[in-house]
Amino acid sequence: MSEEIRSKSPEEEISAEDINILKKIRMDKLEELKAQGKNPFEITKYDVTTHNADAKAEYEAFEAKCKAEAGDDEEKLKQLLEDGKQTVSIAGRIMSWRDMGKANFIDLRDKTDRIQVYVRMNDIGKDEFAEFKKWDIGDIVGVEGFVFRTRRGEVSVHATKITMLSKSLLPLPEKWHGLKDQDTRYRQRYTDLICNPEVKDTFIKRSKIISAIRRYLDAQGFMEVETPMLVANAGGAAARPFETHYNALNEDVKLRISLELYLKRLIVGGLERVYEIGRVFRNEGVDARHNPEFTLMELYQAYTDYHGMMELTENMFRHLAQEVCGSTKITYGELEIDFGKPFEKMTMVEAVKKYSGVDFSEVTTDEQAKKLADEHHVEYEARHKKGDILNLFFEQFVEEHLLQPTFITDHPVEISPLTKRKPDNPDYVERFELFINTWEMCNAYSELNDPIDQRERFIAQEEMFKQGDEEANHIDEDFLRALEIGMPPTGGIGYGIDRLVMLLTNSPAIRDVLLFPTMKPID
Repeated sequence: MSEEIRSKSPEEEISAEDINILKKIRMDKLEELKAQGKNPFEITKYDVTTHNADAKAEYEAFEAKCKAEAGDDEEKLKQLLEDGKQTVSIAGRIMSWRDMGKANFIDLRDKTDRIQVYVRMNDIGKDEFAEFKKWDIGDIVGVEGFVFRTRRGEVSVHATKITMLSKSLLPLPEKWHGLKDQDTRYRQRYTDLICNPEVKDTFIKRSKIISAIRRYLDAQGFMEVETPMLVANAGGAAARPFETHYNALNEDVKLRISLELYLKRLIVGGLERVYEIGRVFRNEGVDARHNPEFTLMELYQAYTDYHGMMELTENMFRHLAQEVCGSTKITYGELEIDFGKPFEKMTMVEAVKKYSGVDFSEVTTDEQAKKLADEHHVEYEARHKKGDILNLFFEQFVEEHLLQPTFITDHPVEISPLTKRKPDNPDYVERFELFINTWEMCNAYSELNDPIDQRERFIAQEEMFKQGDEEANHIDEDFLRALEIGMPPTGGIGYGIDRLVMLLTNSPAIRDVLLFPTMKPID
């Protein structure tokens, strides 16, 4: 039965009944190994001397050197290759198996690549070969042998010894691609990584992006810090927090929704340039660009403003594209995005006028704004003011047009409770958001350092909360105390790392760049 199931084509599904049968067969094989004193789970170490990709590259370099020395002399070439053959010890998972009687080919995959392994009875011994033939696809094995090129031209390892290191008790999926399998791919990321090498490449690239951000900021004189995840007051963003209970203190606490308020305390303390890359948690829905827990990078720099943050952001995004993708031009879907050109800049009022025809610089009252919203079929709530409605116009008429990197600046004060007002127009603040491919990629401001104004903004937020805005901020007395000690003029910015990784890896959904995304429980 096991051979019958193993021989099914990749286009066929293995049924649940077949999986149970296969698991029973594999469990029996494990018990047989244990009875022989060969329990693979008792092996604690295996000496790996090289990885598959390195073994291939080193052989090809050696082969090229031998060809150059031998010239047209085929016999000399054979002798040189034989005399200098490289012995290796590799390990990985069996991904496929071609049984040719007394000689078998298996494909072995490690973290770098797959490599073909030639296993012959005459080389590893009759009894060992008979035992090897009972192994399964999915088993993790170690191979000692030498590297060679087969008659078909594939660089392979000729095994002289093969050792089982871990027994796979469940079969790998026969069919793993297609929309209907996405849910399982996200739930069983371990199997997804085994079966889809391109998924592993995405997460390798994610790691490189985060490392590149750290190197860039460290070179700019920023200091990486860590701040609390469990907080009494979850502020710094417009989002509903998750709540939990701290048993030791008998206190209800929240999971942070932002990094902002603690990092600005450090600016007050004189650290001047700080950043943090960490998880934040927002009690919101799940869609292609949102996950309730995600990775955020926030930085704060003393003695600069939002113009300084714009310059840093443009330079960083250009640097990341070049560093990670090898070019300042990247492709996302069918769109080519050019980070090499200067980023476009528009105020929110200018952008709304350009794409909707409505000029909010001429709107002076909340009533006028609501009338315009009615005329343009923009939905709003009774509590919304002029600035809120301007933002709703922006979301409805502008965002879809912002494909190339574009800074949207000077937001209304109503939606920016932690931002410094523009001195010449206090209805607006010194804030920008960077949009790429219609997505908001980051949010930045000239930080509000006036404790009197900040308290008034917090009070206004509390009133909005009473009116039904569950995402409104609350008064943070300790943060206000820090501002009263004195915070210098400061620029700050927050980047959503996951969305940035989506962009630079051409990934269609946030779940594709999260190793373990939030999923609805299975009954």
